[in-house]
Amino acid sequence: MLKITGKQFSGDISEDQMEFITEGKLYEKGDSTYLIYDESEFSGFPGCKTTLKLTGDCIRMKRIGSEVGFGMEFIFEKGKRFNSKYHTPYGNLDMEVLTNDVVNNLTEEGFGDINIDYHVSLNGMAEGRNRLKIEVMQ
Repeated sequence: MLKITGKQFSGDISEDQMEFITEGKLYEKGDSTYLIYDESEFSGFPGCKTTLKLTGDCIRMKRIGSEVGFGMEFIFEKGKRFNSKYHTPYGNLDMEVLTNDVVNNLTEEGFGDINIDYHVSLNGMAEGRNRLKIEVMQ
């Protein structure tokens, strides 16, 4: 079971928060840990499947939607920028992510949490700071 909490900030003030609990799959392959779960209406991505690939201090997040043409990919690595495309049924948007912090507190048994603090910019217009916490519970 996963508890996923997302916060959006305006300055230092939390502006919006979502939280939901869902089932997920956790497995290891090579030197990476994979965490896969389905998004919900609460996350704003209903019908999407999210895959996290955790390798050392780097987290790759890939979201693929049930709608044709929807998807996005982020790479979170502290202090680094990542440019990507946000694919929507209405067209593609340029997206830039600057990762402030990434903390992977998963134990060898696969329990614990993952915390990501990042800034995101869509087409250079919509900008904001987000925090994502994923707790892997028994």
